[in-house]
Amino acid sequence: MIALPCLLYSMDLTVLFLAVPELTLDLEPSSSELLWITDIYGFMVAGLLITMGTLGDKIGRRRLLLIGAAAFVAASVLAAFSTSAEMLIAARALLGVAGATLAPATLSLIRNMFLDPSQRTVAIGVWVTSFSVGAAIGPLIGGVLIEFFWWGSVFLVAVPVMALLLALDRGSCPSSGIQTRASWISSALPCRWSRCWR
Repeated sequence: MIALPCLLYSMDLTVLFLAVPELTLDLEPSSSELLWITDIYGFMVAGLLITMGTLGDKIGRRRLLLIGAAAFVAASVLAAFSTSAEMLIAARALLGVAGATLAPATLSLIRNMFLDPSQRTVAIGVWVTSFSVGAAIGPLIGGVLIEFFWWGSVFLVAVPVMALLLALDRGSCPSSGIQTRASWISSALPCRWSRCWR
């Protein structure tokens, strides 16, 4: 169950590729808007991973996972039914924020759930594999959906899976959080570093 959010999180990096032609015909984005539509999700995920990990230490990893899953569902629906390029860019940015909660939350939960070293090794192996599998099957699933539905359907794949996670995960994962003053200071560093590249 913990591997599923990671699979969907990485799948959203590639699932949009084959939907770009239909999306372009429908929303008529400019070239720069099209770049933001495809890239902003990855930017937000990469930029917020450390911050979300620190937030999980503050409020609890399980709570962060459930909040992230709920936000991922809402942002996916918003992206699927976007009526303009600007709306889709904003929805993809929200997807990135929600996606950034999934990787650190699930990895921390694995450490707490699997106390036996051999079981933990297997669990981390499955967790890592889910990222590769998600990125690989993204274009395949996107292509199948585009063949039979409209371009927004590529975002709706995550909705039933995340809804199932929210329904089944309550009480099944331990919640823990340890927060120190230093960790909050470190959580601000990625945002500060990003300014150096502007």
